[in-house]
Amino acid sequence: MTTTVRFHELGGPEVLRLEDARTGDPGPGELLVRVEVIGLNRAEALFRAGTYIEPVRRFPARLGAEAAGTVEAAGPGVTAFRAGEPVSVVPAFSMNDYGVYADEAIVPAAAVVRRPEGLDAVGGAAVWMPYLTAYGALVETGGLRAGDTAVLTAASSSVGLAAIRVAVRAGARPIAVTRTPAKKDALLAAGAAEVIVTRGHDVAPRVLDLTGGHGAELVFDAVAGPGVLDLARAVAPGGTLLEYGALSGEPTPYPGFALGMPALNMRTYTLHETTTDPARLRRAEAFVASGLRTGAFTPAVDRLFGLHEIVEAHRYLEAGAQVGKIVVTTGR
Repeated sequence: MTTTVRFHELGGPEVLRLEDARTGDPGPGELLVRVEVIGLNRAEALFRAGTYIEPVRRFPARLGAEAAGTVEAAGPGVTAFRAGEPVSVVPAFSMNDYGVYADEAIVPAAAVVRRPEGLDAVGGAAVWMPYLTAYGALVETGGLRAGDTAVLTAASSSVGLAAIRVAVRAGARPIAVTRTPAKKDALLAAGAAEVIVTRGHDVAPRVLDLTGGHGAELVFDAVAGPGVLDLARAVAPGGTLLEYGALSGEPTPYPGFALGMPALNMRTYTLHETTTDPARLRRAEAFVASGLRTGAFTPAVDRLFGLHEIVEAHRYLEAGAQVGKIVVTTGR
């Protein structure tokens, strides 16, 4: 039996329950991982509430797609990992099929990466999702190049902070966007070339001013909603508006016609584009591991909770005050 987090109905953080459940043995292509630290992601709060891009198919339901721990056992056909090896689980599966909010979890071996030497379990649960997301979006999908300008909304999130560092490593100029001035210093310390505070201000005029009227080659947006009309004005001719989240919770218009049909590329992006493609995941893993070795990339951890505090951890996640990653330790 293992302690696991499940929920039996959709709702707020209060629907989460700590329960004893039988783990079983890993099947073909699976690993049994002893979970030490869990990385929290907003997708899990949306899934729990029934507002995620994928609905909950059955109850009781599980949560979690990012964790760090050690391999306990490998299922049939899995030869790449050995028992006792420190690893990280990356989001590469549906939470309808697997969940890592537990002190022991079965996961697909394809969703597991080796933990680099010198990276502890907290770092191993905090580093992969943000940097894989940022690399996959900015470099693989967005084609960010040296000399480009990248505008990054929700910049104080774990993905936003990683995107700043990925842009810098690619030789680009990151402009961080945040709602209040309280996080400005942290964003500059993370490597942002400029910080735009949106409270009472539009983004586009400031971006155009900072780029000499040219605009940004890439806008990486986690908010969506009506604000895309302003963000689209900040995109350079032939540039891309890349949507990877919908924090606004409002309908998102297509801005091209309202703005007179500019040379604008607009598309959505999810981490699974990177993590479920073996070749892309291999490149992304190498890029992130290289950044960790040189010190260009570091885990950005905002706060630690215990597994017994999972309800409080989700409340803190939804409050949106964090700068970096929220992680949960299991005590294993």
